[in-house]
Amino acid sequence: MVVGVPSGKVMKQIIEMKKIYLDNASTTPINKEVKKVTDKYMTDEFGNPNSIHQMGVVARNALLSARKSVALAFNSHPDEIIFNSGGTEGNNAAIFGIFNRLARGGMKYSDMHAIATNIEHSSVTECFRELEKRGVSVDYAPVDENGIIDPKLIKELLKTETVLVSVMYANNEIGTIQPIREIAKVIRNFKKSLSSASSSLKPTTYNLQPTTFPYLHTDACQAPIFLNLNVQELGVDLMTIDGQKIYGPKGIGALFVKRGILISPIIYGGGQERGLRSGTENIPLIAGLAKAVEIASKNRIKNSERLSKLRDYFIKKIQEKIPQAVLNGDAISRLPNNINISIHGIDAEFTVLKLDELGIACSTKSACLKDKSSSYVIAALGGNERNDESSLRFSLGLDTTKKDVDYVLKILTSILPS
Repeated sequence: MVVGVPSGKVMKQIIEMKKIYLDNASTTPINKEVKKVTDKYMTDEFGNPNSIHQMGVVARNALLSARKSVALAFNSHPDEIIFNSGGTEGNNAAIFGIFNRLARGGMKYSDMHAIATNIEHSSVTECFRELEKRGVSVDYAPVDENGIIDPKLIKELLKTETVLVSVMYANNEIGTIQPIREIAKVIRNFKKSLSSASSSLKPTTYNLQPTTFPYLHTDACQAPIFLNLNVQELGVDLMTIDGQKIYGPKGIGALFVKRGILISPIIYGGGQERGLRSGTENIPLIAGLAKAVEIASKNRIKNSERLSKLRDYFIKKIQEKIPQAVLNGDAISRLPNNINISIHGIDAEFTVLKLDELGIACSTKSACLKDKSSSYVIAALGGNERNDESSLRFSLGLDTTKKDVDYVLKILTSILPS
């Protein structure tokens, strides 16, 4: 493939302009206010929260305050918040925690069933792949051509053996926002139907209480900056967030576990985090995460409105300047900062590297798919025009401007084959 060479004027702009970072779905820079909080507990108030001396008490109070702050954003109880190392651990803890607990209680993995979509993050999908090896039956519900799951399909897949339904709140690659509330309603109605019919059900080899199962888990790592995290309104039983996606520190996350839900830990030790996540609590990162969640909640509407307009402008200009480009994901039900396009015939990885040389950071797929040459999320949408090896993802940041977008469009069109 032969790519265009930027003009001298464009090259001058490249030298003069700062690097434009449009890979915020992968990770975000830490907010200055968040960094101040993190630094405070990294250097000045560095006590162990499990120590009984004064510095330990200060750290313990910071931990309690952070838990209350995150719970406030979730509209949950503080004791329903479990701090961990990030989205991957949170998803693993939720999924394996549920199934392992039932297995410890005497149920066979082969008697359990789960439902996920076929575009879940790898930290969810790989958990279910492992559970399948143990005997769990898993249905991967297909999304439509816009990347949205139909709640009716979830309804059709539900069984009396269903233990868990896991549906991503917002997809990290194509930005589609799933109808979590509607899926929660489907599950509630299913439980009611099972409860009313429980007296006539045949005995099984295990005892799943119809008023309890299945649970609903959502990976909400991409959501906090733009979407409502009220777990009461969403109707979820477990929810995962990740600090590095919301201008917080890397290596920290939180898992919401609704009261009454019993899960087995996947990390053992001193019994911290109600025994569900042993290890000395990382107070600097936990305090930083709480601050990031607080800021995200405060500015959610403002950020969503501004970036939605910028996203729509970006998409419109791409469609004008690159008519062969195809938008991946729903045009309306998508994150305000997500633009994912397929341009038939290009080598996406080569294009990303070329853009990087010219001062623009973007991506082709999830950064977590380091050993994959293409995106299974794009492939799940179907259609030859959506070649999973020709997709580009631009994820806008809170500091992205129209000037940045115009510059990216100019550079992108200049390097594409004529």
